[in-house]
Amino acid sequence: MHFATMWEQISEVVPDQPVLINGDNIKTWREYDDRAARLASALTEHGLAAGAKIGLYIYNSNEYQEAQYAIFKISACPINVNYRYQEDELVYLLDNSDSEALIYHACFADRIEAIKSRLPDIKLYIQIDDDSAEALLEGSLDYETLIAQHDPMPRIERSSDETYMLYTGGTTGMPKGVMYNMGEFCNGMFMGYTLAGMPEPISVEETVAAVTKLKEDKNNPVTLVCCPLMHGTGVWLGSMVPMLMGGTVVTIHNHKLDAHELWQAVQTHKVKNIVIVGDAFARPMLDALDEAKEAGNPYDISSVASMQSSGVMWTTEVKQGLLEHHDMMLVDALGATEGSMGKSVMMRGMEANTAKFIINDTTKVFSEDGRLIAPGSGEIGLVANGGFCPIGYYKDPEKSAATFKVIDGARYSFPGDYATVETDGTITLLGRGSMSINTMGEKVYPEEVEEAIKTHTDIYDCLVVGVKDPKFNERITALVSYSKGGSVSEDDLIDHVKQRLSSYKKPKNVFFVDKVQRAINGKADYKWAKARAVELYTNLTA
Repeated sequence: MHFATMWEQISEVVPDQPVLINGDNIKTWREYDDRAARLASALTEHGLAAGAKIGLYIYNSNEYQEAQYAIFKISACPINVNYRYQEDELVYLLDNSDSEALIYHACFADRIEAIKSRLPDIKLYIQIDDDSAEALLEGSLDYETLIAQHDPMPRIERSSDETYMLYTGGTTGMPKGVMYNMGEFCNGMFMGYTLAGMPEPISVEETVAAVTKLKEDKNNPVTLVCCPLMHGTGVWLGSMVPMLMGGTVVTIHNHKLDAHELWQAVQTHKVKNIVIVGDAFARPMLDALDEAKEAGNPYDISSVASMQSSGVMWTTEVKQGLLEHHDMMLVDALGATEGSMGKSVMMRGMEANTAKFIINDTTKVFSEDGRLIAPGSGEIGLVANGGFCPIGYYKDPEKSAATFKVIDGARYSFPGDYATVETDGTITLLGRGSMSINTMGEKVYPEEVEEAIKTHTDIYDCLVVGVKDPKFNERITALVSYSKGGSVSEDDLIDHVKQRLSSYKKPKNVFFVDKVQRAINGKADYKWAKARAVELYTNLTA
């Protein structure tokens, strides 16, 4: 299995069907394959070969996916570049990944120019024109010109033993490149067939047959990617999964979250599947549905069969609100860049509790000394993914050894998530140990407290951190923002939490802020939360 080989074959089955939609820019499978092949020729002409690392410093767009495909075609490895990174972070990532080329949107030209002298190993810069009207950076080549000037690269044989890599920022430390075996990873992205009630293909021939059947039934997926393609949830669930089914990937031209624009895209393109990252996307999208309905002009979302989320808490209350507008399957995936571990499914008449997941057959929960956690014991353990497991972290054997371990002959990935195992075998996710709060000798997981706070109807969003304290060691401190019309007091909100959690887990302080800051992918910005909480607490006690 190899993405480039699979997509080449799929392009023969559905050549005239759209595969990429970004605003008015629509590309068919034939065009997608042709443009990627031409870009692949340009890459090889400039000395890029099998195994090369090529950075993608690109917003959600058709070009992101074309460039990734071109890189796969030459058996090279795309490197996802976080477009929020500043100069030092960019230099670190491109140097650590051994990138030899960089494909970037024109709006980043100034930032690239500022760091070029610090990147001696980059031998090719390719600039994609965008709305910024930036001139072509000196020494860079124009993306569209390269495609126009080159013939398509002939198709080649590729090995399933190549390495695919995605960089993850995680919650602490510098970004890490998570390496996968290409064949195993590509095979893992056939999960869309399971959701569609079809057997997962295990060969190129079976994939061609399955895509042909979907085409005949007019059932190839149309997926809207709401979150960034530069992160795993977006590029895996939102792009790779539907493409392996001969589907269509819809992205938004606007680089900022506009929930109304997302629903308009759903309505316009008859989107069947929506990929988000937890409440950070789901809450604004629910608000937009409510607003449109109240205005007497509700969106037509009847085409939507499912919404999928991964990486961040997706609360039951928000899911219930979405289901009031339309019956669909809400799939909350438990996973990280280091592997998939389980899921929670909710539909009308089928409730699901926040942070409670049905785990995969290969997922286990171990104590820190390597024991399996007994169901119903209440003991906290580390969640381990034992399915297709990463090879390790790129150029970091120490972190690899700490995260990827062999227990009783089986290899597991330990991304750092803690959980308890319920009597029925499901798990309740508590959060990352790296963010746990040590208060009076007790370990408290922020996500558990955040979940309890967000069950209050007056609360829109929150983050919980620990603030150094001489009495408690760390004070549990919450930063919260109100829902529209919300007005709950600090004392009442703390009492609300006490009714749901042990008393030692309640916040000692609650600070109300205009907006809880999150990363562009919806994940918690605990660095901001910590600094803001310390500032507010210092002002309070001064």
